Amino acid sequence: MNYENKRVLVVGMARSGIAAAQLLRANGAVVTINDSRNEETLGNDLQILKGLQLTWKLGCPAEELLEGQEVLVISPGIPVDAPFVRKAREMGLYVIGELELASQLSQAALVAVTGTNGKTTTVSLLGEIFRNAGKITHVVGNIGYPFSLAAMVSRREDVAVCEVSSFQMETADTFHPHVALLTNITEDHLNRHGTMEVYTEMKMRMFARQTPEDYAVFNADDPGLKGLSSQVRSRVLKFSRKKEVRDGAFLRDGEIIFRLDGEERKICRREEIRIPGPHNLENALGAICCAAVMGVPAPVIRHSLRTFPGVEHRIESVRVLDGVEYFNDSKGTNVDSTLKAVETMTRPTVLILGGYDKKVSFDALSREIKEKQETIRETVLIGETAPQIEDSLRKAGYDHILHAKSMREAVETCRKVAEPGWNVLLSPACASFDMFKDYEERGRVFKSIVSGL
Repeated sequence: MNYENKRVLVVGMARSGIAAAQLLRANGAVVTINDSRNEETLGNDLQILKGLQLTWKLGCPAEELLEGQEVLVISPGIPVDAPFVRKAREMGLYVIGELELASQLSQAALVAVTGTNGKTTTVSLLGEIFRNAGKITHVVGNIGYPFSLAAMVSRREDVAVCEVSSFQMETADTFHPHVALLTNITEDHLNRHGTMEVYTEMKMRMFARQTPEDYAVFNADDPGLKGLSSQVRSRVLKFSRKKEVRDGAFLRDGEIIFRLDGEERKICRREEIRIPGPHNLENALGAICCAAVMGVPAPVIRHSLRTFPGVEHRIESVRVLDGVEYFNDSKGTNVDSTLKAVETMTRPTVLILGGYDKKVSFDALSREIKEKQETIRETVLIGETAPQIEDSLRKAGYDHILHAKSMREAVETCRKVAEPGWNVLLSPACASFDMFKDYEERGRVFKSIVSGL
């Protein structure tokens, strides 16, 4: 797509919108930026756009700015059924998101990862593998670094490893990864997508432009992915920690094997993977598939698995105090993610739960907590979903429930009840928007409070 002299309206001046405006100007577009917030409210974030010859239209409705535009670029936080987006389409504007824009203008080989959980760990691990293989690597997308910034400097010999959200796929048109990985699908974001069918459809859009020369990687152990691999045109690889697969990555007698066209390569022993837990074994197996078909040698993959420490806010050990270890799993923003964090706990644990309501059920988590009450000794509930989680826990027969009105009160409550040899785990099973800007801020606040105890 050639954006030279195209009149483009960019709506939403968070990280991705700012980066989209920069990329568009670098490609000769005539750009108008818009946000419902004014410049004073946005603060210093927009300083980087000064001097780029943009038209600034802040603090006003986007609908008023559509006339005369040819392209509308919206942030992932804006639903595709927002009235001004529908109007733009009716007027004949080309409507896309920042991820789609960047993928059109990037020259790097594209590896994409989506799924309900495991995306950030998997793309971070892949970034480490490709860098260790000597590739200039851009880890971009939903992980927090806009793809558009990388697209401005990418070269054909580079690799872009992109974390893809279902929100971003709503506005994907030509998005075409050479290798695409789907980690898992469980109930999430139903407040946005409405049904699991729509949510799954958004995840599967990542594969829509692939050809038989591309690769699609699926988790063979995840029931939510059953039958989905038959819908793609690309070459299918699978990974499993429970059984052997024809093409892909699996375990045999504790050894991780990658097999393609009947040829097997030993990668490493299971216990050599540094990041803990069965879910991280799955993430590693998926990453192995992607790296192997991109030509990374087995010794490089092995070294990366041995040394990769994991990502911030994902079962991150913060501190040991008075014999109690504190873990930050603020990235546990849905039920399945928290279930995986609970599985990782091997000592008595106090679990902090609750946050923004995404209209999902907590019953599966409550049943697991009840079943593992020898491990999950106490729960401390915070945020808007606290009453729902309490109802769900009590329905499951679990009544070790405490409440806190703030993160500080939650941490202090945990400190009072946790005994030496225990863990404290923040894994809320909810988004953060009722109390915090995002899960990162929630995790940083938790770590700051814990560090100050």
